[in-house]
Amino acid sequence: MHPATQLADATCQFSEFHPAHAPEFAVLRKHLPEGAMLSPLLLRYEAEAGWLIAHGAEPGLARAAAARAAALFALNETDELGAEAEAPWRVPMAAEISPGPLRLAALFGLNADAAERLHEVWGLLGTADALMETGGDIRLARDPKTALNGYGCSHRPRPWAITFASSTASSSSARGYIAADRARLAVTAALLRGTPIDKVVAACAGKVRQGIAKGFGLRPGEEIILAASGTDTELLALALTHLAGADKPVLNILIAPEETGRGVPMAARGLHFAVDTALGHDVTCEAPIEGFRPDTALANISLRDASGAVRALSVVEAEIEAALAGALAAGRRVILHGLDLSKTGLLAPSPAFLAHLRQLYGGSFDIVLDACQARLSPAAVRAYLNLGATVLVTGSKFFTGPPFAGAALLPAQIAARLQTGTLPAGLAAYFNRAEFPADAPAARGLPEGGNYGLALRWHAALAEMHALLRVKPARRAEVLRGFAQAVERGIAATPGLALLPAPAIFRTEADEPWERLQSIFTFSLRAPHAPERCLTPAQARQVYVWLNTDLSPWLPEQPEVAARICHIGQPVPLVQPEGEGQMGALRVSAGARLISGEPTHRTLRPRARLRQEFADVGVVFSKIGLILANWALLSEVNPSPSYRPGRLNRSRANG
Repeated sequence: MHPATQLADATCQFSEFHPAHAPEFAVLRKHLPEGAMLSPLLLRYEAEAGWLIAHGAEPGLARAAAARAAALFALNETDELGAEAEAPWRVPMAAEISPGPLRLAALFGLNADAAERLHEVWGLLGTADALMETGGDIRLARDPKTALNGYGCSHRPRPWAITFASSTASSSSARGYIAADRARLAVTAALLRGTPIDKVVAACAGKVRQGIAKGFGLRPGEEIILAASGTDTELLALALTHLAGADKPVLNILIAPEETGRGVPMAARGLHFAVDTALGHDVTCEAPIEGFRPDTALANISLRDASGAVRALSVVEAEIEAALAGALAAGRRVILHGLDLSKTGLLAPSPAFLAHLRQLYGGSFDIVLDACQARLSPAAVRAYLNLGATVLVTGSKFFTGPPFAGAALLPAQIAARLQTGTLPAGLAAYFNRAEFPADAPAARGLPEGGNYGLALRWHAALAEMHALLRVKPARRAEVLRGFAQAVERGIAATPGLALLPAPAIFRTEADEPWERLQSIFTFSLRAPHAPERCLTPAQARQVYVWLNTDLSPWLPEQPEVAARICHIGQPVPLVQPEGEGQMGALRVSAGARLISGEPTHRTLRPRARLRQEFADVGVVFSKIGLILANWALLSEVNPSPSYRPGRLNRSRANG
């Protein structure tokens, strides 16, 4: 049977799906068959095949590539695929590994060269969400039961979820997904036309680099290196210091590593920080990475004292200067980290202090500015670059792009190091050649090609970044003030919650007003069953997971709250107020989408949209109160989240 006939015979019908509005169809919509009464699966197939043919792909190859995307789309859109609903094409076309040139030729009537071409590019074909799940470590893997990744979110839009999780990770918005899908289709068409894989992926990554440079206002001589995560950029920063002076041992001065990422202290010493890498290499966590100096030392500067209170900035900066001066006197090469901002919204040291150290010690040390939260203006980034700092950013925190989208912005004097020497050999497990500028001889030992999943995630993030940059600074400040008021009301109205104090944010007198406003709100929780202590990190994580879960099967008396899916920032371990052990502090954060406008609220006028968003803040805290009040019951059943509300847990509750 011809594959088109097999597709036409498919009987899958997808409930809760509206093709006219789905982001998966946004770029393909004009190629939908006019007046066709087809299932969403067939619409998906026909539209993509039509788009690819219109952009130069040979029809047989276009149909085959469209069938692969449709097969992956079908797996996402159905909870269970019964044997009677399985068409012969679906299993082989959805498989991770190509069925082989002979099978592809038979399925789609391809000649030998075309079938071989399809087989060769198999790993780069599929849906935008499936491809965005590649090129990261195990945290990006989708749980087959929940359809969510390790961050509790999805690369597919999840518009029914209330999302204030930008301090950790967010599901894609429709705007981000459409941007990623547009880039994916362009790559697919180029691959089917016969353009070499390395060239196509490098071009996709190059457009990302151009978009980041435009957004942050980089100047000639400054460069961008893409990285799968903020922790990967930390490893990169150490490698760049090796290029400057491999003859000296390194001291890496970290600021509050407990408030950045758990893998940062390992990456800062040149050690593997997980059990696998973004490029799929199995590694041993904490084992040395080839080519990095084994004598790299760390100096950890805490931003909180033994009671958990934030230390005075002057005390922190005095400790930093002492560590820097001592290491330089001992003949070490020093990397001094700045933090703008931490997981709980702390900034240290001040830009003025960094400028003081640069004036005092010149170029004898490197500055690495962790701005992975990206809650700062392009002007603030420019000020750091002018100090000679390598600025680490992500598109997956404040910008609310998909998780695992990092980049290092290099000032000219650091970028110049890429012209000499060779990067540590072990970096090849983390980076490809295309993540680096084209003219970077130091990267010649890296594997050819690029991290395609990373490039697509950045395309999604750039759509959010550019939407934010179109909003005037005064409007950004207005929205953030309203958000702060909504959070304070929600916490005050919820028994057992306490907002943790955060110092004011100040960089320079030239700060834009919105940059100084708090956008990450951290709070402790006490449960009715144990009010004498705050929840532990493990208990706070349960609250975090249950918020992301439809609880209405177990809490039917308040379905309007229990059923809502709420995704917020993961718990941060901090010292218990009583001083014994740790508590888990949760976070609600304003992301760029709150300011630029969540695409699913596009039909609302601006003020009505914000009223809806701020009302959703109240829902988050109402649901937290409901969880705390029903702690014993929820602990017993321990419900799990799912991509869509209701399905997973309703079956468990009824079973």
